[in-house]
Amino acid sequence: MASFWEYFSVLAPSVGLALIFWLVMRSVFRVDTGERQAKAELEEREAQEWARQRAEPDSATERKTDTR
Repeated sequence: MASFWEYFSVLAPSVGLALIFWLVMRSVFRVDTGERQAKAELEEREAQEWARQRAEPDSATERKTDTR
């Protein structure tokens, strides 16, 4: 049983650090995924707004072409 505790005392710090590293990296990747989704949604809304503005007739442009 003494050899188990010797191995445990040697391996526990490495396993603990590996677990902490894994948790930190998992949280970083999850945050990155959320940011990418939010950015994609924002870009989609901006593209829709731009398309809507392009589809609406500009009254100033129409007045210039109608007053000959």
